[in-house]
Formats: sequence, C-alpha cells, structure tokens
Amino acid sequence: MPTTKDKESRSRPAVRRFVLWREVLTAYAAPALTAGAAGVVTGQRDLTVAACTSIAGASAVVAFLVGAWLRRGAVPRRWTVAVPRAVLTAVLAVAATGAAALLGWFAAQWLPAHTPLPAAAWLERLRIDLPLSAALATTVVTLRWRSTITARP
Repeated sequence: MPTTKDKESRSRPAVRRFVLWREVLTAYAAPALTAGAAGVVTGQRDLTVAACTSIAGASAVVAFLVGAWLRRGAVPRRWTVAVPRAVLTAVLAVAATGAAALLGWFAAQWLPAHTPLPAAAWLERLRIDLPLSAALATTVVTLRWRSTITARP
C-alpha cells in the first residue's frame, strides 16, 4: 500500500533550532582547523599550538557565554528581538571584543608583573587572539541565534 505524504508538511519550511552545544563545538572546531592548517602550511609551530588553545578555546568560551545569554532559558529578551539583526550583532560583538581585549591585555601585562608566571610570547599573542576570537564567535552565534528566532511562526 503506497504511503501518502501530507501536502502541508512539504510546503512548511523547516524551523531551525538553536542548539548551544553545537554552536560551541563549531566555535571550537572552525578556528582550530583553519588556524591550525595555516600554522602547519606556513611552518609556524606557535600558530598551530595557539589554534587549539587560545584561538579556538576563546572562541568556544565566548560562543557558550553569548549563546547562553541570548537563550536565557527559552524566552529571549524583548530588545534582542526588537532591534535589527545587524545592530544586535554589532552591539554584542563590540562588547565581547572589548571584554576580550581587556582580558588579553590583563593576561599579557599584569600576570608576568604580579605572578611568578614569566613573560612569554604566548602571553603577547593573547592580545590579538582573544579579541579576534571573541568578535568572530559573537558575530556567528548572534546571527545564527537570531535567524532561529525570526524563523519561528
């Protein structure tokens, strides 16, 4: 007996869901693979190591924090849905980038001066790695989250 498909289910667009663990996994894997490959191709061992630590790690942490804040359970904040997608993305990206830049400065400047941790090249990399990772992760997560919100009927 042939099965019939519901015509309504075929015409209805699939609703995408925002799944935080997938976003965090993607936020870690994408920069780890791209920056790691660039480090291997160019022979920069420090870039290859940083790809899996400070670059991808910062990206995953920021994706988790921003995604969890945006999700806030199942109820989005009213203003995050009301403002245009580009404005929301820019505001969150600037805030996350600024916080990451301060953290990178703190790690590179303050830690060697006030702790037994010696000044090292990887600490200086944090000034670039953290803000760049934060900006990219925040932008991608915010755009993906917002696309799931506007797709709901």
